[in-house]
Amino acid sequence: MFRKTPLFVLLVIFGLMLAACGGGEAETGEDEGADGQPVDENVVTVFGAYTEPGDVEAFEAGFETLEEETGVEVNYQGASDFEVLVATRIEAGDPPDIAGFPQPGLMKRFANEAVDVTTFMELEYLQNQYNESWLDMATTADGKMIGVWNRAIVKSLVWYSPAAFEEAGYEVPTTWDELLALTDRIVADGGSPWYAPMESGNATGWVGTDWIEDIMLRTTSLENYDRWTTPVDPDDRLLFASDEVRNAWEIMGNFLLNEQYVFGGTLTTLETPFFDTGVALIEGDAYMAKQGSYMPGWLAEDYPDLTIGPEGDLNYFYFPAIEEEYGSPVLVGGDVYSMYDDRPAVRQVMEYLTTAESVRPAIEAGVFLSPHEDVDLAWFDEANRGIAEILLNADSVRFDGSDLMPGEVGAATFWSGVVDYLSGDELGPILEDIDASWP
Repeated sequence: MFRKTPLFVLLVIFGLMLAACGGGEAETGEDEGADGQPVDENVVTVFGAYTEPGDVEAFEAGFETLEEETGVEVNYQGASDFEVLVATRIEAGDPPDIAGFPQPGLMKRFANEAVDVTTFMELEYLQNQYNESWLDMATTADGKMIGVWNRAIVKSLVWYSPAAFEEAGYEVPTTWDELLALTDRIVADGGSPWYAPMESGNATGWVGTDWIEDIMLRTTSLENYDRWTTPVDPDDRLLFASDEVRNAWEIMGNFLLNEQYVFGGTLTTLETPFFDTGVALIEGDAYMAKQGSYMPGWLAEDYPDLTIGPEGDLNYFYFPAIEEEYGSPVLVGGDVYSMYDDRPAVRQVMEYLTTAESVRPAIEAGVFLSPHEDVDLAWFDEANRGIAEILLNADSVRFDGSDLMPGEVGAATFWSGVVDYLSGDELGPILEDIDASWP
C-alpha cells in the first residue's frame, strides 16, 4: 500500500524528526578535515556517479527544501570514474561525508568505515519508509545498516505497442501461463513475439543476465538469490551449476533460443545493439521486449515525439510471477547512500534522503523512480506512474545480480556465458566455467 501525504505534513514530520536528532538548525562553525584544512560543519559533501547535467540538476534540486528549512548546504560532486575514486578516497582516509553508490556490493566493501544509520534513525521509522527488502540490501551480514536508498529503476518490465496489440486482438498477460500462451499465439498468427537485442561491445550479454536474475527471483527463494549473488560464506555459495540457477538459464533459453520466438533469431539478438530494443516494437516487427524502465530514453533521439502509456506508442507490463510461493518480486537498480562523517548536518542529509520529497524533482522530471513508501503517485507522469505502482506493490525487491557479483564474474564470465549459450554452446560447461572464475 502507498500513502499520499501532503507536502506541508511531510515538512512538519521532517522537522520533528530533525528536532529529535538534535534540532532543526545544523551546528555552525568550522572543524578540520582529513587534510587539516578548515571544514564548514554546515556544508555536506555528497560524492556520486551522476555526471549528466539533467541528473545532477534533478538531484541537487531535491535538497532545496532541506537547505531552506535547516541551513544545511549540500555540495554534490560527481565523477564518471566514481567506483575507482571513492575507493581511493576511503582507503586513503579521506572519504566524502556521504557517498552515493550505484552498486550495494561496492558500498559493503567499506562497511567498517561507514556509520550505522540505525544509531540515529529508528528502525521502525526506516521500516515505514521502505519495503523490508531495501533495508536488507543495505545491511551487512553482521546486522550493520550502512546505507539508505534514494533513487531507483525497475527492470522487471515487458514493453509492447498498444496499437499492435489492439490490432491483433491481444490482451496484456498478467500471469506466466498467459505470457506463454500469448507467445505461442503470436507465432501461430505468423508474428515474432519477442525482440532481445544484446550487442554492447565487451558487455554483450548483460541483457540476458537480467532475464536470468528476474527468473531466479520467480523460481527460488530470496535466500537462494542472495547465496548466488552475495554469499556470506564462500562454502555456502549457490553455484551457477546448481539446479536452481540452471533452471533459470533454461527458462530464458526456452524464449531466446527458439528461432520462432525471437525476431531475427539468435544472430540478431547478439549482433544488434541493445539501444534498438524498442525499435522493432514501434516498427511492428515484434510484439514484446523485456527491458528496464530506462529503455524509452534510448529512443529519444530518433523518436523525439515518442509517447508512453496505454494509448501511447509504447507501454509496459509487469514481467509475471512464475511460482506463486515467491510472490511478485521486482528486479531493481538504484543508488544507496552511505555516511562516513558522523556530525549533525550529515545526519540531517541522510535522514532527508530517506524521504520521497528528496527525490521529487527527479520524479517530476521523469528521470528516476522512488523506493520510498511515502511517495505520492500524483508526482509521476503517465509514463512512469504505472512503473512506480509496480515497485510499490512488489512483495520483494532485489538488486541486479551481476552488479552484486565479483567483477570477474558479473562483468565478465556471466556476460560471456550468456553469449556462448545463445550461440549454441552446451550449458553445463558454461556454468562450470563461470563457477571456476569466481574468485
